[in-house]
Amino acid sequence: MQQEQFEKVLEEFNQADIDKKIEIYSTTQGLNEEQYMILLRNFPRDQIKELEKALA
Repeated sequence: MQQEQFEKVLEEFNQADIDKKIEIYSTTQGLNEEQYMILLRNFPRDQIKELEKALA
């Protein structure tokens, strides 16, 4: 994904509630490995289990 487009996704991700963060993380197409890692670093650590459940 182009950097400019990713910055918009990241901004939306950072402002979203947990359910929306999970949706963005699991459905956004075109992200590269580094971009997935950036989103993961911005995901609340105490909610990681919810993300794991959604991805299972």
